[in-house]
Amino acid sequence: MTDAVELPQAPEEAQAVFGELFPEAVRYAELLADAGVKRGLIGPREVPRLWERHLLNCAVLSEVVPEGVTVCDVGSGAGLPGIPLALVRPDLKITLLEPLLRRTNFLQEVVELLGLDHVTVVRGRAEEVLGTLQPVHVVTARAVAPLDRLAGWGVPLLRPYGEMLALKGDTAEEEINGARAALSKLGVLETEVLQVGEGVVDPLSTVVRVVVGESPGGVRFAAKRAKAARVGRTRRRR
Repeated sequence: MTDAVELPQAPEEAQAVFGELFPEAVRYAELLADAGVKRGLIGPREVPRLWERHLLNCAVLSEVVPEGVTVCDVGSGAGLPGIPLALVRPDLKITLLEPLLRRTNFLQEVVELLGLDHVTVVRGRAEEVLGTLQPVHVVTARAVAPLDRLAGWGVPLLRPYGEMLALKGDTAEEEINGARAALSKLGVLETEVLQVGEGVVDPLSTVVRVVVGESPGGVRFAAKRAKAARVGRTRRRR
């Protein structure tokens, strides 16, 4: 059994980023460093860099999320980027989507402990909730899968003209180039790489922004959504 790794003190940038909810951000970091490690949600080696690599790296995503929109964090895991985003953006209505029970249990505990009334935890895979989860303006994700596969999960959950914001690394441009055919089939109209977090994180956080047209997911997913809607109407009439 390894010794517990001590959580470092929050950097000054964290107080500026999280503002009034800085105490809640500290509590979340403590939960990740303790229960998160014990339950296998993050590795103990991540604890010393929780603030810079995880909380702040995710919180700065807020720079490119429009005001007052609905967000679905796909494959939320331990709540990254969904929880930091919720702490800095109370104007958003956020769904944390995660298939594993031990993770959704942790997420629900965090949401309740931090009093995040604008956050909902849903257990399931993206392809399973299609048609039951209300389409959202923005899908977020971090370190879930290669871009082509990630888009296959996330894009169909979007409203028409919505966008997916994926936190990626140095290979973001390469991933976009390799995924262009798949993205086109999913109804994607525009892709770009953004750098966010100036003055907060070093290196800057890299975000791949994927914008869809009027048919998120393309023809195949439009048919799936229509079928799910018909099933939903039938069940409501019973």
